[in-house]
Amino acid sequence: MGAPKNNLEHMYPACRSLLAESLWERIQEDVEAGDQFEDLPDIFTRERLKLGIPDYLPDLARLELARYKAEATDVPSLAASSCLNPSVQVIQVSWINLTCFIDAPRLRKIPLPESAEELIIVWKRPASKEVMLRTATATDLIALKIAAEAISPEEAAVAGNVSLSSVCAVLDAAVRDGILLAPASKIQRDKSYIPTEDTSDKAFFSTSIFTLQWHITQECDLRCKHCYDRSDRQSLELAEARKVLQDLAFFCESKHVRGQISFTGGNPLLYPHFHEIYREASERGFTLAILGNPAPQEQIKSLISIEKPAYFQVSLEGLEEHNDRIRGIGHFRRTMKFLDVLRDLNIYSMVMLTLTEENMSQVLPLCELLRDRADLFTFNRLARVGEGANLKLPSPGEYEIFLYDYISASARNPVMGLKDNLMNIIFHEKGEELFGGCTGHGCGAAFNFISVLPDGEVHACRKFPSQIGNILHGSLIEIYDSDAAQCYRQRSEECLLCPIQHVCGGCLAVTHSHGINIFKRRDPFCFINRDTSC
Repeated sequence: MGAPKNNLEHMYPACRSLLAESLWERIQEDVEAGDQFEDLPDIFTRERLKLGIPDYLPDLARLELARYKAEATDVPSLAASSCLNPSVQVIQVSWINLTCFIDAPRLRKIPLPESAEELIIVWKRPASKEVMLRTATATDLIALKIAAEAISPEEAAVAGNVSLSSVCAVLDAAVRDGILLAPASKIQRDKSYIPTEDTSDKAFFSTSIFTLQWHITQECDLRCKHCYDRSDRQSLELAEARKVLQDLAFFCESKHVRGQISFTGGNPLLYPHFHEIYREASERGFTLAILGNPAPQEQIKSLISIEKPAYFQVSLEGLEEHNDRIRGIGHFRRTMKFLDVLRDLNIYSMVMLTLTEENMSQVLPLCELLRDRADLFTFNRLARVGEGANLKLPSPGEYEIFLYDYISASARNPVMGLKDNLMNIIFHEKGEELFGGCTGHGCGAAFNFISVLPDGEVHACRKFPSQIGNILHGSLIEIYDSDAAQCYRQRSEECLLCPIQHVCGGCLAVTHSHGINIFKRRDPFCFINRDTSC
């Protein structure tokens, strides 16, 4: 690769900054005379003692040359199939901290290079076109090997004696970083629902992960007072459940997305064939999570022997007295002990609360109790359907005040997660960065997740009646692409002009439970300025 003769300083700015003017001019003349711009690292190596330059300068020059080559490489944003980013280079150096010299303008203090072997990966991101340099991690090298040698994920899992999903997670991370290229996801918002072309939040308009929230059984060891559905639904037979996994695998392959299954119920661990389905889901490479109740440690260990779940979510409804009134005597203490079990087993723990008028004041005190017990706390507003119709929500005004208090407290308590879409109204008003809302894409009903009930009914969202098909009578692709599903994933008519609708959409379940047409009217708790929004 050639380079203009006046481009030496552009290729090696860090090296230039470390050398005296007279020495640089002499080196520049020699290099330009032979048009040896790419040979500077070798020249530094051969003549290091003669030139009196630092020992680490040859390696620094090699990194700068790699950066220059990556910058000059044409990197497509997408690929027809998964492949290696053509700009990727792995450089072995004998000094650490060299990348700090290249990042010098962004650093206040540059650490001195130290003699030690290190592999540096250099590449240009497909979307931003930014050139990256960092120490190559073990997962980076695994992803590069799989791509360079055309090893299938299944083969890599067998060779490494690890689960297929862990290999897929490594490849997914490499795609997110831009080290590997992949086809575009086919799960994207309809462009008619994107408010502006000039938005910095385009990542919210498509998804690379699709979640099947599988209510695999109605059986439950609790009788919660806000349960959405206590109907007598017959669970799928083992053969039928296996067909669900097969159908999901085909859906994800066709849509170019990664599949995740959140097993729930009822209590999913009470499904008679749970271990068989959990094992097969793992073998198919799906990311697995459990939304359930406290369970014996040995039962959790048996799942870990198959594959450690990405997270285990349990529920608390406030402080002990209130929680046990909703979920049963002793539940609070069992759950707190179970959180300790999850921590001991190194399983990411999540706590979910269903927010009502009665427990809203208990949320912040509960979060303090969970500060060192759980990894993440989030809440959903009560959907007044099923048993939940007997409970009450706070007024919209009270809830708005609560959201401001919650966001403020979350800055001081790392366990407090952001979930409710309406929180983005506050960030929007403050001119701060928006977050992904309820599912990472605002309301994700029938977009980046669907719910499958024990008998095969498919719903856009489990929290209210929103049937879009039955997986026993139609494929997941047919159901997802149906007009019924499209109705749920589009925003309500009142939200279409809202500047934050791509990360909001309110809560369809709450809107439905107020007897409001979810396709026309917005969330009754929405408090965004009506003059500048919907």
